[in-house]
Amino acid sequence: MREKKDAPLRSDAQRNRERILDVALAELTRSADTPLSVIAKKAGVGQGTFYRNFPGREALVLEVYRHEMRQVVESAARLLATREPDRALREWMDRLARFAMAKAGLADAIRQATSGPGSPAKPGHNAVTEAVELLLRACEEAGSIRPGVTADDFYLAIAGLWQIDPDGDWQPRATRLLDIVMDGLRAGARGR
Repeated sequence: MREKKDAPLRSDAQRNRERILDVALAELTRSADTPLSVIAKKAGVGQGTFYRNFPGREALVLEVYRHEMRQVVESAARLLATREPDRALREWMDRLARFAMAKAGLADAIRQATSGPGSPAKPGHNAVTEAVELLLRACEEAGSIRPGVTADDFYLAIAGLWQIDPDGDWQPRATRLLDIVMDGLRAGARGR
């Protein structure tokens, strides 16, 4: 018998949860101290609905982070199914940049949620590394990037993302940086 906690959510409950997560991302990115009542009100849900989904600030902050990470990770396979591997990788890099900017905005909230005694650990990024490897291997097999690029190489190449001010006009700078990284990955490719 499945526990109630593991049962799939009704569609209206799922929509409420998604709305809460979307509003929480926006509000917590602006201010880590945004009252939960403000998030509930802006999401259009009552306090009971809010607290049924997220019993406290820690649970909400960590779920926002996991939710955003999950969307980035899951998009890798979807992009590979519909695009050439190098296009899939480049588009995925844009999604990763959006996640990085959201994560930077959430940094204070994540730090608050994970820093106290008995607090949960910050979620790891193993799934993102697996998505990177999936995309890199597909590109390598297609001959569209240089052979032998690892996830660690990729992270070093895109490290400049974390130097961009998420509160400024970050998109043009991120696009330029990622175009340069992609050009570097293509240099020495078999298919070039």
